[in-house]
Amino acid sequence: MPKQEHIFPSCLFFLLSLVTLATLVNTKSTIEPCSNSNSCNALVGYTLYTDLKVSEVAALFQIDPIALLTANAIDISYPDVENHILPARLFLKVPISCSCSDGIRKSVATSYKTRPSDTLSGIADNIYAGLVSADQIREANSISDPTVLDVGQTLLVPLPCTCFNNTDNNLPAIYLSYVVEPVDTLAGIAAQYATTITDLMNVNSLGSPSITPGDILSVPIPACASNFPKYASDVGLVVPNGTYAILASHCVQCSCGPGNLNLYCTPASLAASCSSMQCRNSNLMLGNVTAQSSSAGCRVISCAYDGFVNGTIWTTLSSSLQPQCPGPHQFPQLVAPPSGTIIDSLPAPAPAPSQAGGGGPTTPKSSIVPVTGLLPSSSPANGPIGSTSDASLLASPSSIFARATVFYLFIKLIVSMVL
Repeated sequence: MPKQEHIFPSCLFFLLSLVTLATLVNTKSTIEPCSNSNSCNALVGYTLYTDLKVSEVAALFQIDPIALLTANAIDISYPDVENHILPARLFLKVPISCSCSDGIRKSVATSYKTRPSDTLSGIADNIYAGLVSADQIREANSISDPTVLDVGQTLLVPLPCTCFNNTDNNLPAIYLSYVVEPVDTLAGIAAQYATTITDLMNVNSLGSPSITPGDILSVPIPACASNFPKYASDVGLVVPNGTYAILASHCVQCSCGPGNLNLYCTPASLAASCSSMQCRNSNLMLGNVTAQSSSAGCRVISCAYDGFVNGTIWTTLSSSLQPQCPGPHQFPQLVAPPSGTIIDSLPAPAPAPSQAGGGGPTTPKSSIVPVTGLLPSSSPANGPIGSTSDASLLASPSSIFARATVFYLFIKLIVSMVL
């Protein structure tokens, strides 16, 4: 009979533990299975944990600083733009290469060199803003004791990414891995990225519109797709709507939108020397378009970019009859490099690049990207409406486990006192 007195406290302890774990372990990430070795273009949404130079942000992800700027439609013609200091809490879309690793899509091209003050949770939650968990870094680097990190140790940082054949509802798209913030709603995210709640639910296999802070959603963004030959180094290029990409060793710039989703490429004088950009059997150069009106319509001849092959810029000449002649090409609007305070920043040191000297090739400061206006107060670099990223609030698997363990011990103490 005395043993029956312990049944209720034991059951209470068990139920409370289950409820707590169910409450804490509720963040999720969209996973795309894969079976080939092909890589694809993707984006991750990154919120700066402190003031950082453009080159420092690029170094965190091992990408070209110019690629970071053009992916956010930031004007690269500003003097010394790579050393421009970006404010803490700024939201940026970071272009990454998405590979197939262990049967799922992930980016395995990012590494990080540890410093004396680093911890795995700090690297995951603060420096990489919840895009990766401490457990994922530990597993990727076969770390047996996560409390001991060697200073200067290079860690692989597996980042989330999805491609889904770079299409969404049979239209060209690029996918952004977005960390959900406490103020976010699925409707707000859908509105910001010109998609629908239903589409987000389908892409992310959501049973309801409910989302949790710390979730990593795949967000489809309309894009312009290329059709370069498979042997081109930039095969599979996808440029998000309203942005630019610099290609062919900084010799070519391509843009997408705003009027349509047709890729448009022109010379970009960022390199000291470039191969010929003239279309064969024509006096037209890359990006040139001629139009001749007739009773049958408008004969349009254009010289377009066809990929970068063995250090040579390939072009193709096309001719078409259209109902009416096209007007002047419209370029995506550019913004000035963001500056100023967004909200108070987290106290944290500047990042340590995995390689000395920065995260990408050094480029000249000149540019022919058109300056169409400066909008410091409204930038494509801003996150979803109402979003104010706070990496310290994100729920990661490592922090969840720690909280659950503390709660487990607390409940066990209470039960022991009752018994």
